[in-house]
Amino acid sequence: MKIKILGFIALVVVTFALSYSLNLIKGALDCLNSASITSNDDRDYCIAEINRLKNLYLSAQTTNKKNLATLQSQLNDLNKRIAAMTTQLTIFAKNIREREESMAYTQKIFEEKTVNNYRFIRTYDPIMPFLAENASTAFRELIFQQKTVENDRLSIESYANDLASLKKDKETLEKNKTDVAAIQKQVAERTSFLASEVAKVDVYLATLTAKQQDFLAAKLESLGLSRSAYNMKGGCSSDINPFKSPGFSPAIAFFSFGVPNRVGLNQFGAKGRAEAGQNAQTILSAYYNADYTTGYNAGINIHVSGKNEFGQSFNDTWDIEDYLKHLYEMPADWPMEALKAQAIAARSYALAYTNNGASLICPSQSCQVVKRELNSGAWQSAVDATRGIVLTAGGSPVKAWFSSTHGGYAYNSGDIGWRATSWTKRMTDATGGIGGFSDLFNSAYDKNSPVFYCDWGSRAANNKTAWLRPEEIADIVNIMLLVKADSSAQPHLSQPDKPNPEGVETWDAGRVKSELIGHEITPLDTASNISIGADYGFGRTTSVTVDGRTLDGQEFKNYFNLRAPANIQIVGPLYNVEKR
Repeated sequence: MKIKILGFIALVVVTFALSYSLNLIKGALDCLNSASITSNDDRDYCIAEINRLKNLYLSAQTTNKKNLATLQSQLNDLNKRIAAMTTQLTIFAKNIREREESMAYTQKIFEEKTVNNYRFIRTYDPIMPFLAENASTAFRELIFQQKTVENDRLSIESYANDLASLKKDKETLEKNKTDVAAIQKQVAERTSFLASEVAKVDVYLATLTAKQQDFLAAKLESLGLSRSAYNMKGGCSSDINPFKSPGFSPAIAFFSFGVPNRVGLNQFGAKGRAEAGQNAQTILSAYYNADYTTGYNAGINIHVSGKNEFGQSFNDTWDIEDYLKHLYEMPADWPMEALKAQAIAARSYALAYTNNGASLICPSQSCQVVKRELNSGAWQSAVDATRGIVLTAGGSPVKAWFSSTHGGYAYNSGDIGWRATSWTKRMTDATGGIGGFSDLFNSAYDKNSPVFYCDWGSRAANNKTAWLRPEEIADIVNIMLLVKADSSAQPHLSQPDKPNPEGVETWDAGRVKSELIGHEITPLDTASNISIGADYGFGRTTSVTVDGRTLDGQEFKNYFNLRAPANIQIVGPLYNVEKR
């Protein structure tokens, strides 16, 4: 037993050391949070540091897994012994009950014989047999009576011994039951803890490297996501209605609800709420935990520097109200209350971003989109109608994020890896409760957005659609299985039709299958039955099950995006699967 405990402790030490090292990294720079990487130096540092740690712990984890496998085997053997022991105890308990029932009857006989024997002794006269006519008859009767007395005595002793044995057996049974329960508890706790600790290391080692994250960020950027409701463009393949055939069948695609970032004002949601009769203040209260403050200083100057998406360059200074009239973030023909809500959010964002005009703001989608031309009269009216109205927290303007389409949900910034704030809300952005995808289609305030439910990306080989073949989905499942079995394989598992971001050989589907077989894992050849598990309260896909293999929803999204061909991607936390 000492060997088992030492192996167990060694595993704990390694995993705790890993956690400590991760904390050291985060203490200087959060390399696992791309939002905190603000320079090329930060990025280069993170790439080197993450790879260093992975290499450091990879060999340790390999040994760790071998030790755990040995311990797990021992625990499995123990569980089998416990199961066999429990079965025997169940049989024993049944026999005990049967013996108790039998002894109840035997006890009754025993009591009757005891009484009869007592009566016989009290009434027996040893002279009487010799007064009989026939002496031989008298002797036979005497012998018979003596034998009867002896047999009864032996029966009584046997009954007494059997009862004593039964009592002892019952005590032993109860003790064994208690011991088994204690052992089972220890085994369950130890197994659970070991599995959890090894899983933590596996998750870290399976985390996409900084280079892979850069690769995915560039791939995502290539979609031209419509983050602004004003400038809706590209990306969504609209492969369902009408159905656009890729030229093969069956075909599988993953459809996302909304686009990043889901924090703050949902622009199409604001439109839906305005159409439902909500005013600007009510709309804003749905998305922000902030004070609706009037009379804020309207004379602050905003310094605009940089180039917008329309090729215009800026190095200009406007007062805040003039700045807003050049803003292009929401179609000006939308309901006035939606425009007013947008104007207040944009005013708050600009003031917070520039620290009340103390620093610069860019004119592009990375900040807020402005043009040299004034926006339409309706938009200018919305700006004038909300003059001096700002969302504040503690008296200061909040950086009121917004995006075109949340897909029926709004998140707190902390939900997607940013620093948590108290002025954004996490909520279901719908008229009623969400119990499934059909509820989203029926009641989400932003359901009329053209990017509410989209498959993203395409490739010419598939008639410029985002549909994939079943064997391509199986390949994505296989690379996830391989990463779990061998973390060192991860750099080789990017999409085969693009240069490998790690600069190493990319393994094709055949090589991945071969590696899995080498790890005694049966690979998938095709994907015929795919289902989605989702948390409809939070708004995220929690699992993807492919032919009986259940995978974590977030991990599936990451590896799908890493492996899927061309620029085909899942872009949101909540997604569904479609098959044609």
